[in-house]
Amino acid sequence: MRMMAALGVALLMALEINPVSAAEQVPVTAIDVLLVPDATMADRAQAANARLLKVYPASFTLDEAHQPHITLIQRFVRTDELAEVYAAVGRALAAAGISNLKLEAIKNYYTPGSETGVAGILVRRTPELLKLQQDMIAAVAPFTVETGPISAFTAPHDAAANDAMLIGYVATFVPKQTGENFNPHVSTGVAPKTYLDGMTAEPFEPFIFSPSGAGIYQLGPFGTAAKRLKSWEP
Repeated sequence: MRMMAALGVALLMALEINPVSAAEQVPVTAIDVLLVPDATMADRAQAANARLLKVYPASFTLDEAHQPHITLIQRFVRTDELAEVYAAVGRALAAAGISNLKLEAIKNYYTPGSETGVAGILVRRTPELLKLQQDMIAAVAPFTVETGPISAFTAPHDAAANDAMLIGYVATFVPKQTGENFNPHVSTGVAPKTYLDGMTAEPFEPFIFSPSGAGIYQLGPFGTAAKRLKSWEP
C-alpha cells in the first residue's frame, strides 16, 4: 500500500511539473507580431545581408523565409483562435496609425554567440514604439498560452537543446523583451564575432524610415519570421 501511495504521489508530481503537457492538449502556434520596414530600411538590410553572406555563407538569407522586419512581440497562441488574434491585432494597428510612425536607425550591432553573432541594425526605442508594443501585448493576451511544444513552430532544430532555448525565449518574451528591455532592430545576418567587431566599429549614418505594413508570422528555427499568416498595409 505504501508503495502504491508513493507511486501515486510521484505521478501527480510529474503531471504538475510538466510545463508543456497542458499546451500539447490544445494546438498552439508560435507567432511573431512585426512591422515590415519600407524600402529605405529594407535596402540597407539587404545590402548588409549580402555583405555578411560573402564572409559567412552559412548565414541566413533575407528572403521569403526570413523577411526584414522589426519584432514587436513573440507569443504562443491557441491555433483555433488565430482568426480572433488577427482581428484583435488589426484593430490595434488601425488605432495606432503605423503609417505615420517615423523610426530612426541608429547603428549596426550584434548579439554575440560562442564564435559567431547575429548582426542587425538597431532602431531607436521611442515612446510611440513602446506604446505600440504594449498595444500588441494587450490585443493578443486573451488568446495567449504560457508555453508550447516545438510543433508550434514551422520546424524543429537539429539539436533538441536549441528547441528548448527557443521555446523558453518565446515563453518569456513578455516581460523579458518588452518595455525597458525592448530592443527594436532589423536582423541582417550571421558572421564571426571578429568580423562583426570591425563592422560595428565602422561609422554609421543614422537614417529615418517608416513601416510599410505589419504582419503576423509563424516562427521558425532560430526565431525567424518563417511563414506569413496575416499581413496589413497602411
